[in-house]
Amino acid sequence: MMAAISSSPARGSDSQQASGGGVSPSPASTSLPITPRGLLTPNASLADFIWFRTGGPAEWLLKPHDEADLAQTLAAVPAETPVFPVGVGSNLIVRDGGVPGLTIRLPKAFARVAIEGNLIRAGAAAMGITVASAARDAALSGLEFLRGIPGTIGGAVRMNAGAYGRDMADILVEARVVTRDGRIETWPAAKLAYSYRHSALPVGHVVVEALLRGRPGNRETIAAEMDRIAAEREASQPLRSRTGGSTFKNPPGDKAWALIDAAGCRGLRLGGAQVSEKHTNFLLNTGGATSAQIETLGDIVRDRVAAHSGVTLEWEIQRVGLPSLTRSVQGRGDPAQPSGGGSLARSEGDTP
Repeated sequence: MMAAISSSPARGSDSQQASGGGVSPSPASTSLPITPRGLLTPNASLADFIWFRTGGPAEWLLKPHDEADLAQTLAAVPAETPVFPVGVGSNLIVRDGGVPGLTIRLPKAFARVAIEGNLIRAGAAAMGITVASAARDAALSGLEFLRGIPGTIGGAVRMNAGAYGRDMADILVEARVVTRDGRIETWPAAKLAYSYRHSALPVGHVVVEALLRGRPGNRETIAAEMDRIAAEREASQPLRSRTGGSTFKNPPGDKAWALIDAAGCRGLRLGGAQVSEKHTNFLLNTGGATSAQIETLGDIVRDRVAAHSGVTLEWEIQRVGLPSLTRSVQGRGDPAQPSGGGSLARSEGDTP
């Protein structure tokens, strides 16, 4: 399929960059005919699979045929065109105006998992639970925490995802990466310069595979730990709701959910967006929410926490794309009275 890819200004952060960062390509417009062997779709819905089920479309959505197709396409796309890799959208707010440029979603061909001795080679589109299960079946321990990571391995590598006391920095040996200009490289873990929920992988680079380290263990013990993690998540998190995972990073020495709760935000609503009553570090789309309402409610929570405790929470959820020209919430204004429509309220049954 031949298409003219044009560059557009974008705001927000790439889903595979540190949260809260910005993508601001040049507003100069260029176009280039590209003919990928994979599927290229214009004006493609992202809300169909993003966990919040909100947000505007991708200007162009590419599902590359294979690694070589992805590399050749990225080499042909103008440097000023935004490139945005997305997984399953489990930790993502897509703004209502959509995502300009080229959005890349790796298909199932990139989800293969193989055991190589004490190592696990996982495609970037593989889910965390799939990789954890493969390690369990091979009696390899140390990857049980991936049972609690609801996204793909590619996104987990990008953001140093973690849970239950471990993160990707503990198990990553190396990552295979297609760079923004179309080179295929293998990055040792040290090159990613991991810190808390952050890596040094540049914007527009796409993780396509990860080599992970396990250690010999007992299959029954590994399975029991994975079951414990699954049960704990079910008991403490709103897994069956339209949500985006943990909203804010835990500040040093504290828990984001506790600060949010102490600031009186449990159950707080703005239109169809709500702070979860089950776990206050989760935002929900209770039905009919816009991305603007969800993001604005998050900013209101940040304001209230800062006013109450003096701690400024950092976004963990990635926010990408452009605001809609008709967004229902234009800005924060007073934290208690957001401007531009919508009103704050507590849900029934909220605890004091």
